[in-house]
Amino acid sequence: MEQKEREHFIQTVQKYLDEALLRIIVSNPSGKEGVSKVKIRPLLLKGTLVFQAEELVGNQAFHKNLSVIECAAYLADLLEDKLRQMELDSNKGQVRVLVSKKGTLSMKEKRQQPKMEAAPFIPEHNRQKSYILQEGIPVPFLVDLGVMTEEGKIVRTRYDKFRQINRFLEFIEDILPRLHSDRENVIIDFGCGKSYLTFAMYYYLHELKGYPIRIIGLDLKQTVIDKCNQLKEAYGYHKLNFYHGDIASYEGVEHVDMVVTLHACDTATDYALYKAVRWGASVILSVPCCQHEMNRQLKNDLMAPIYQYGLIKERTAALYTDALRAEVLENQGYRTQILEFIDMEHTPKNILIRAVKQGGKKDNQKEIKEIMESLHCDLTLPRLFEEKEV
Repeated sequence: MEQKEREHFIQTVQKYLDEALLRIIVSNPSGKEGVSKVKIRPLLLKGTLVFQAEELVGNQAFHKNLSVIECAAYLADLLEDKLRQMELDSNKGQVRVLVSKKGTLSMKEKRQQPKMEAAPFIPEHNRQKSYILQEGIPVPFLVDLGVMTEEGKIVRTRYDKFRQINRFLEFIEDILPRLHSDRENVIIDFGCGKSYLTFAMYYYLHELKGYPIRIIGLDLKQTVIDKCNQLKEAYGYHKLNFYHGDIASYEGVEHVDMVVTLHACDTATDYALYKAVRWGASVILSVPCCQHEMNRQLKNDLMAPIYQYGLIKERTAALYTDALRAEVLENQGYRTQILEFIDMEHTPKNILIRAVKQGGKKDNQKEIKEIMESLHCDLTLPRLFEEKEV
């Protein structure tokens, strides 16, 4: 970033660093190490307005409180060295920043028309976490699905589900630049089940953000599909449809922009990932479940004493499976991350694979084959791509 660019960026950002700020999200890391995402929000600390930055490094979060001048300079430093994308949302307007691989900064500012409104609420330090879908604001599908009361209060026994939904929407928020604002985005949710997250995705993207979207939910349980279609009609979600169908054989669309697969069991995840790549989906979000395939095959003479413990073998096989899936996606031209979906205390099935179609294919086929040979495993996803090449 040149000095004039930096100064212009800092001056622009400083206009929004006040009580009207809603959030700032800086993402899209330039490397695999270090900070992967930063979230900034206004905070009253002992009566003084500061801006709290939450840095995500691996599975850890680090916090720091900054003044206006410190925050603007901190954001400029992030975009110069570590991250390539910034989204600033304020009651006064929006700022969107993208940094190219060559370091060129492009910035779009959209000012909001001034209007009389109540002063924005700035949370005091140590108050509860601020969510995308906020407690106290009733959301119809959350009420009908038993997560919220009609007054917008979270049902105590469903709070984990509420946190999970918001965590999922944070992942969606990160990939918004990959979606189109000028044409319909086709999104497929394989194994949608009761569709808590499918409804949340539609509500967030279409109702809150205004993106032109069409979402297709697919599941093998007809009763679940019927119930979801009844709910979507009641909400007037006309671009959301649910169908009875199998992941591997679905051919109902010609192109897909994003594929979501949550808790598709065992190799069903592999078929969903394969279909997503064949469609050329720009974004893939996958939370795998019940990875039995490698667990049945896993064998290594050196590790035999470790693998005699069933629980250790099962969890190791699951982690190896997801790591190899990520490598296969890298081989197909996707920049792939493995992220924590929700805390381990709630479920051990807490890994999310996020893949964004970007850049060239990674030359790693030899390494993938060698790893599988060392583990005496033949896995579905790499085999599907090998069969296609043949």
